[in-house]
Amino acid sequence: METAHIGTIIGTWLAGFLTLAILSFLYKDNPFYKFAEHLYVGVSAGYWVIYVWGFDVWPMLVGGFQRETGFEKWILLVPGALGVIMLSRWFPRTAWLSRWSIAFTVGVGAGLGVTGNLQGFVVPQIEATLLPISGFNVVSVNNLILVVGVISTILYFYFSKPHKGVLGGAARVGIVFIMISFGASFGYTLMARISLLIGRLHFLLSDLLHLVK
Repeated sequence: METAHIGTIIGTWLAGFLTLAILSFLYKDNPFYKFAEHLYVGVSAGYWVIYVWGFDVWPMLVGGFQRETGFEKWILLVPGALGVIMLSRWFPRTAWLSRWSIAFTVGVGAGLGVTGNLQGFVVPQIEATLLPISGFNVVSVNNLILVVGVISTILYFYFSKPHKGVLGGAARVGIVFIMISFGASFGYTLMARISLLIGRLHFLLSDLLHLVK
């Protein structure tokens, strides 16, 4: 029997065991589920360590330091130093040094997040809301519902005035659209989980037990 075929068989049985270990949580919390959970977390952490080192740290920091010259070379010492002092959290006496790295990371993340959300979410959402309404047809009715939903939802989160009168009525309409949005999100999530469950059951019955093709 070929080595590759033996490896495929061992991998299939290992995947089947881990799938059953995860599904065993439906009965109750047990050592098999804990083993699969910890193995998943450990493998994920190891994968991301190798990924960050291979695709970020080495080519951008180490490789960049060897490749660049002048100011572009020496400025790389700043992120390198911030990365090193981030590791100081393992030592209680020097843990405060990691606050500089965390503050820099949070600041950069906030700045990129604001810019990214404005360009990737807010502006496209405004453009998608400014829809034409002409005549009585399906497209116009759909556009009108979308415009009413966006405006009434925004009014629901307007707390500078009491939700009374026209503002209160618009806010109640906004609640309806918010509930519909939550229901659609829940349904989408439920379908994704059911699709994942069907995939694992098909793997058990097809690849592992060969009961279905």
